[in-house]
Formats: sequence, structure tokens, C-alpha cells
Amino acid sequence: MRPGVLRAQGKQETPNNRIRLAVIGCGGQGGADLGGMAHEDVVALCDVDDRRAADSFGKHPQAKRFRDFRKMFDEMADGIDAVLVATPDHTHFTASMAAMRLGKHVYCEKPLAHSVAELRALRRIAAEKNLVTQVGNQGHSSGSIRGLVEMVRSGAIGNVTEIHCGCDAFKDVYAQQDHAAELTQVPEVPRELDWNLWQGPVAERGYHPRFLPFNWRGHMAYGGGCIGDWICHVVDPSFWALELGMPTAITAEVSKDYHPEKHALYYPKGTRITFEFPAAGSRPAVRLIWHDGEFSIPSPAELEEEGQGRKVVGTGAVLIGDKGKIMHGSHGAGGWRIIPVQKARDVKKPDETIPRVRDGNHQQDWLDAVRAGKPAGSPFEYGGALSEIGLLGVIATRFPGERLTYDAAAMKFTGHDAATAMVRPAAWRPEWAAISPV
Repeated sequence: MRPGVLRAQGKQETPNNRIRLAVIGCGGQGGADLGGMAHEDVVALCDVDDRRAADSFGKHPQAKRFRDFRKMFDEMADGIDAVLVATPDHTHFTASMAAMRLGKHVYCEKPLAHSVAELRALRRIAAEKNLVTQVGNQGHSSGSIRGLVEMVRSGAIGNVTEIHCGCDAFKDVYAQQDHAAELTQVPEVPRELDWNLWQGPVAERGYHPRFLPFNWRGHMAYGGGCIGDWICHVVDPSFWALELGMPTAITAEVSKDYHPEKHALYYPKGTRITFEFPAAGSRPAVRLIWHDGEFSIPSPAELEEEGQGRKVVGTGAVLIGDKGKIMHGSHGAGGWRIIPVQKARDVKKPDETIPRVRDGNHQQDWLDAVRAGKPAGSPFEYGGALSEIGLLGVIATRFPGERLTYDAAAMKFTGHDAATAMVRPAAWRPEWAAISPV
């Protein structure tokens, strides 16, 4: 943090306390994130697709434009304080690492990285350089997630031993295996898009419009499937309230027509993944079961008793305690409630023990933390751990039906070299061989 970046005083904005911000990936979600940071000094915008970036370019004509973030840093590093990274998942690591090596604070969209080795490296350099970081699970700054965490920790539903969670959105996006033949075609690359830069470190593939702007999430080379896309939103409340840490075992069920070898480039049409978290302190062991696509979150019996039939949250979670249950939606435990209704009437609202973020503004939370030189709400240490759980689930889908035991400290699956190779794929990027666990 340069000396001229000071803590903001109230709503006062002066040239001296505005953060000099660069953005890598300023279309789509990046444009939305930038909207929460637009009052800062936006000095550089970098995007490989002029079509997606057009809106941000138009709103910030004073910002210098780039396609390659390496050129941006070569030319402007001394004039940048902080960087927003909102590229596709497979380039989160390269963009964030480049910024952090230069001592820049980073806000990176979720999931933090595309492999466990990548996110461990980002967590490590953030700690070593004392940088202010934030993962883009924006619901973490909401008041609703804080209220849920306080309720669970108050003992309102007793000891939580099982959680059912998942997402039923964008099913066609995450299940791309039926489009394999179509993707063998190689149309002409639009002149507004630099396809080579878009791919970044991934092995070269021919361009196809089906990859963009959103369907890349269903391709293993680029995205994390449904669980990679949503776990940082959906599991955040449970992870925080129960201080889950890392699972010690993961078992995946996949849709019947999915074959890991035949569909090596794609995600299943549905997954049900069981994560086993060991007991810690006074908290008992917890089973967390993720459901997506063809697998739905089971409906609690209490809903039928309330006359709501099989209605249950489609994207969100049900926390099961020995004294009650809590249901919630995504992005910060939206619309959470205790069930059954009678139980909710008997529960007293706990005291507020977790500070609230003003207006639940996740971007502003990071910007304020940069000025103050203090941690933001979902730093890479926290948001990276959430991301890691999702990546472990992705690995488990490659070995359906096998119970994989995970040694988080050693960053490996015990007795399973094939799964471990996916945790730390040194053959893909040799520099990872030097990354030690954190």
C-alpha cells in the first residue's frame, strides 16, 4: 500500500485517498465488480475480448486499455495500487500471481484458482507480502450470513452433523459432454477476441463460440463445473459457522452416462459428493453432501408437515442439527430460516457478535481494508480454503465410487497417486514442483 492511500474518512473522497485500480477481465462479472469500485481511480482496464469489455471501456474512458496484463504491468506497475481479477477460472492464478509478485493488493473472483497447488501458492504469497486480498464470494459480506453464523454458534439447532447443499441452476452450462462433436469444428476467431490470450496457460485448443461467454465453466480445462462455480457461495455459511477446515475423505457419485475416460474434458450431468470433516474441539464430525444437476437436495420432512410438500431450496443448503434444522439460499445464506416453524418461534435471536459490513458491500469491504492495511472479510486464506473443497470435489468426480482420503497438510490423497497428480499437476506447470503446502 503506497503511503498516499489512507483510510477513508466517512464519505469524503480526495485524490489522496483514492486507490489506483487496475482491472483484468472487465466484462461480465468483472464489470459488475468494477461497478462497486468505480469511485476509485480506475487507471487501467485489461480484457482479451473487446465485445465483453465495451461497457466498462465506455464508462471509464480515462483508463488505459490493454489486452495482455503482462504488458500492463510492464508499463504501469508503479502507478497501480490494487488489482481486480475477474477472468475465467483457468487464468485466475496467472493474473493474480503476477499482480501479487509486484506487491499489489488483489480482489479475485471465485473460485480463487483452478487447482489446489495454484491456490496454495496464492495464499502463501499473500501472507509473505502482507497483501490485502478478497475472494469474490460477495455474500460473505451480507448481514444474513452473519445472522446465520451467530444462530448456529448459539446452539439453536444443537450439534450439526450433516449438511445437504448444492445448486440446480444453469444445468445446461455445466453439462457439455453432449456437445463434444460440435466442438471439433473450428470456426474463425472474431477479430475482437484474442483467443490465445484467452486460453492463457491451457494447452492450445481451437476456438469455438460455444466456449464463450459462459459455457467455458462446463469444460474441465477452463472452469470448475457447478461445484467450482457455486461452492464459495453455497457452503460459505456452514464453513464459517462450524469452522469446518479441510475434509479428510471425499466420495463422488456421478450421472450414469458419465465415464471419466470417455468424457475427460467435461463434467458430469449431475454429481452427489460426500465430504467427511473430522470432529474439532467440541464440534462433532460433519458430513457435507453436495448435490447438483440430476441430483437434488432432499426435502426435509418438516416442510411436508408445514404443508409445503416437497418444496426445498434449489440452490442453498439444509443444516441438520440434533435440535433442529436451518435452511438457506445462496450468496450469504439468503432467506435462511429455522425449521420446523414451531422450533423457530421458540428460539431467541442471539446477540450480534460479528461486525456488519456497511450495506453488505463486498467490494467496498476490500477497498476499506486496503486503505486500513487490515484483512478483508474473505481473504485468500479463507476464500482459498473454500475453493479448495470444491476442487477436491472435482477430483473425486474423476474417480466415482472411490472413497478418497485426503491429507491436507501433505497436499495429497493417501495411497492414490492418480488423484494426487490432480492436486499438484507439476507436469502441466513445472514451477509448481517448488510449491510447499501451507
